[in-house]
Amino acid sequence: MNVKKHLGWIIAGAIVVVLLLWCVTGYNGLVSMDEQVAGKWANVETQYQRRADLIPNLVSTVKGYATHEQTTLAQVVEARSKATQVTVDPTDLSPERLAAYQKAQGNVSAALGRLLMVAENYPQLKANQNFLELQSQLEGTENRITVARKDFNDAAKAYNVAIRRFPKNILAGIFGFDKKAYFEAAEGAEKAPEVKF
Repeated sequence: MNVKKHLGWIIAGAIVVVLLLWCVTGYNGLVSMDEQVAGKWANVETQYQRRADLIPNLVSTVKGYATHEQTTLAQVVEARSKATQVTVDPTDLSPERLAAYQKAQGNVSAALGRLLMVAENYPQLKANQNFLELQSQLEGTENRITVARKDFNDAAKAYNVAIRRFPKNILAGIFGFDKKAYFEAAEGAEKAPEVKF
């Protein structure tokens, strides 16, 4: 009887140890994934900041050639200013906060698009080496933003899948791991732009 009692305690102890190990490794895995999402978010912000840093130089270059386009130049500066004021805490990536951030950055993209359209009307500006360099850097930055957003969405997806799968969903619920929002296409992006010649 004594041997069976000890064997029962050993089995119960082994089960408790296995459960504790599963909890620790599961929790640590979720923390690592959460940090990876935060790191990818930081990369997104870095690329948007790089774009924001290029804008004053671009505006100054255009200003020298297109002095009567003050409205467009002011809109770019204002959009940049508003976009840099909108921040999102990576620990609280709610769909609403991410949408507000995306809207502010979309306004910058629209203002930059108008600025580049204005530049088309100034052949001397289009030939200016400084402008061409800034335009090239801006295009590169836009590509980096696209890659950073995709990487963020991939990390958020992996994290969201992990916190929803059984049995880690139990740990996620206990320890408060919430779903992360994704970057989504801007409203109206499903329509192809109209090109007129």
